[in-house]
Amino acid sequence: MNGSVTIVGAGIGGLTLALSLQARGVGVTVLERAGELREVGAAVALSANGLRFMDELGLLGELEEVSAQPTELIHRDWRDGRRVTAFPVGIDGSYRRRFGAPYLGIHRAEFQRVLACACPEGMIRLASEVVDVESGADGATVTLASGERVHGSVVVGADGVHSRVRSRVAPDARPVYTGTSAFRGIVDVADMPLLPDPGAIQFWMGPDAHVLHYAIGARAEAVNFFAVLEGPTPWPGGAGPTETDPGTLERAFAGWAPGVVQMLTAVPQSPHWPLYTLPPLSRWADGRIVLLGDAAHTMLPHHGQGANQSIEDAVVLADLLARPGALDGGHAGAFDRYQRLRRARTRQIQRSSLVTSDLLHLPEGPAATARDERLAGLDPWLGWIHGVDARADTRPVPA
Repeated sequence: MNGSVTIVGAGIGGLTLALSLQARGVGVTVLERAGELREVGAAVALSANGLRFMDELGLLGELEEVSAQPTELIHRDWRDGRRVTAFPVGIDGSYRRRFGAPYLGIHRAEFQRVLACACPEGMIRLASEVVDVESGADGATVTLASGERVHGSVVVGADGVHSRVRSRVAPDARPVYTGTSAFRGIVDVADMPLLPDPGAIQFWMGPDAHVLHYAIGARAEAVNFFAVLEGPTPWPGGAGPTETDPGTLERAFAGWAPGVVQMLTAVPQSPHWPLYTLPPLSRWADGRIVLLGDAAHTMLPHHGQGANQSIEDAVVLADLLARPGALDGGHAGAFDRYQRLRRARTRQIQRSSLVTSDLLHLPEGPAATARDERLAGLDPWLGWIHGVDARADTRPVPA
């Protein structure tokens, strides 16, 4: 097959795209600015709408070996810890039966390792910082900080929320601070005996804050937590995480259930992370340059869909770029269809995640009571997210 694809960013979306294209015989080069593969963040939740494609790539079994499957999905009250809702997940296999793949908690570094090890030697180029991208009539060229220029038929920007490639596609687009922020950490289960049901994925809901946690590791021996607060507004310092006063996290959750406090204080306080969203882009591509994942649709993590939507982007884009002629003058049609297939879905999840943030942070009172009643009657897995086959319109028909 003629043509090649240059991918900027060796994160989850970029590596999934690389593997999906490589399986079709498309030449791929992945450029990663870091000198070693090291995912930012603690862990990631992988849902069936992403893991079904990992199964197609032959990686699901390996991922299950280093992951934990939650027993239940539980929403709890912030102060007394009562169960507002509880739905089975892995405890009875109902999630997998419904959606065709498990729900897994995995350390980001483990997930990235599995993806990277599946890539052929030489495909991933580390210490390759991209400083410019140009689109031309016969291809796209990436300029590295070293001065080297890397040419391909198309360039895919999979370089995250603060994407450099996006500045070429949508120069005026900027991530927007949502007015919420987070601390994160990983705690051994043995170090927090007061936490109920450590093997479950749980949301603790409270005034102006919430905590999400789920088990990770092959034996569910640790728990990853994500503690979200309102503010500060405006965000102090630069665009990324900042160090803040020791004890900030502990003070923010004073008075919460003992198990939550024990978990949050069992490890040193992490950097303080601003949470961003990206206003919808009018276009995801320009010439021979196209965006993927957070570079195109940064979203709040409250549905656990950041990584999974990047995976969906990757497999759809791979289907379209692997078609005859797509890399030999047919890129515009491929990019247009990719955007039409992916934009509405990712916008819907972005909006829903924003609404969820507000609902999780309601003060005690009638509104919170009404929310709890609605949660008890909702589909806990939002079938419109987990049950969708992103490749339904692009998967090749078997010969």
